[in-house]
Amino acid sequence: MRDRDTPTRRRVLAAGAALGTAALAGCSALSSGGSNGGQSKPDLSDFRGSSPLVAGRPKPGGTPIADLPDLSGDLTLYIGGGEGGLYQKLAGLIERYYDGFTVHVRFSGANQVLTEGKNGRVRADVFWANDAGSLGTVADAGLAADLPADLRDLVPQNFRAPSWVGLAGRARSIPYDTDRFSKSDVPNHVAALTDVSNLDAKMGWAPTYPAFQSFVTAMRVLRGGDATRAWLNGMQSRGHGGMAQYKDEWYVANAVADGEIAAGFANHYYALRVKSSRPDAPIELAFTKNDAGALVNVAGAALVAGGQKQTLAANFVRHLLSAEAQEFFATVTFGYPVIAGVAPVGGLPTIDDLDPPALDLTALGDLQPTLDLMREVGVL
Repeated sequence: MRDRDTPTRRRVLAAGAALGTAALAGCSALSSGGSNGGQSKPDLSDFRGSSPLVAGRPKPGGTPIADLPDLSGDLTLYIGGGEGGLYQKLAGLIERYYDGFTVHVRFSGANQVLTEGKNGRVRADVFWANDAGSLGTVADAGLAADLPADLRDLVPQNFRAPSWVGLAGRARSIPYDTDRFSKSDVPNHVAALTDVSNLDAKMGWAPTYPAFQSFVTAMRVLRGGDATRAWLNGMQSRGHGGMAQYKDEWYVANAVADGEIAAGFANHYYALRVKSSRPDAPIELAFTKNDAGALVNVAGAALVAGGQKQTLAANFVRHLLSAEAQEFFATVTFGYPVIAGVAPVGGLPTIDDLDPPALDLTALGDLQPTLDLMREVGVL
């Protein structure tokens, strides 16, 4: 087994710098705060990523921006979550497409929306969140307006609600070391992993990472607190020294690729980002079925209730579901596109081929009982 800190840390820092550059590019895309300023309209190549995983990719299906209603005027957009820089880059590409259209971006999450709502008015027209729980929190507070039905219908039913739509999905997965295991070695349910005879090697997780906490929340909602407690305890005592702990799931994926651990728990796109920068890395993904380990969460958008620009806001969200925007989610962020006709990258199964549990995604916003449980068993 390789040294834990040195190779993984170097590779993570190098790849993280590359991702940081992309995020900063997104920040500069809207720095002028105005319309396209005489720049040429972006085309599909501007929306498409340049990763080796994208090579030979066909033109996406879906509705192109050219067939959508024009955008005009000023729009205030709140973006919450860790992908904010990349989301801002996409908003900047849409802004560039039109003369006379300006997006004002503020990196603000659900708590800011709730605070402004209590004070009488949310300043945003659109709230773009990195997870369905945040969207549900805003909707439950009465701060999200119902979307037009034809807009909602663009998105699969389990990734939408009356007042929000999913934009890109992220699937829970088990990245594993292909030098040690094959996909058939990975059990179909995470419950089986407490038995060390399933993947008889060291595994890793990132308990402080929000995506992992959402996964545990899903397990708690689906199976109850006692079963979740037993699973956490079982994983900690499964042998090979328990679970290796990392600060986030990007580190988990790199640790698998380095041979530091044999498998772990992470959102699917972290392994794709590893493979994008290290094409020969011995890492692949397995997906469980119909349990918390198969959770598919979404980034999504809601219209802010009471806003004076509802039509513009709704049409902006339509642009986030365009062929070009969904291609951006698939090839730049490595998320799951949510419209028909746009395929995920990296040989992933389509979102329709995954088998997530029947779960109201807004239930993932009920985080405090999960944190209490994780502290109780010593995971946090």
